[in-house]
Amino acid sequence: MEPSGDGSRALINVEIQHCASSVLVSAAGELGEDAGEVLQQALNYVTTDERDLLVDLHGVATMDADGLFHLLALHRRAELLGLRVLVTGWQPQPQQLMAVVAGIPGPGAAVAERYSLAGFRRLLEDRAQRVRDTSAFAAGWLPRA
Repeated sequence: MEPSGDGSRALINVEIQHCASSVLVSAAGELGEDAGEVLQQALNYVTTDERDLLVDLHGVATMDADGLFHLLALHRRAELLGLRVLVTGWQPQPQQLMAVVAGIPGPGAAVAERYSLAGFRRLLEDRAQRVRDTSAFAAGWLPRA
């Protein structure tokens, strides 16, 4: 497991490989609150020669709203660096979480396919932020401004 920024251990393990013009990020574990810093490290050494970011989630069995928010932040930062992003290996629970956050009821919502659409990612990001704010408020904290 990778260390998180506060000295504790993150519940996500990320392997980063640079192959020709691509960066491959393979994640395993729980994609949650502590995943942000670990995921962002994947882009710390991107060069102008790299064009693609492939995120492999085959090893991610569970994800919460914070993890989804961190994945969306990684995607947005990669696009700002000029990378094309492809996320593969969506497992059932993360897909179900995206469907719930997006407000798409029922199985077979094709959220993994919809993730590639910028508008769907914006919708997810807005709603994931609301979920984070609501849970922080319920825990006694003020929402983020």
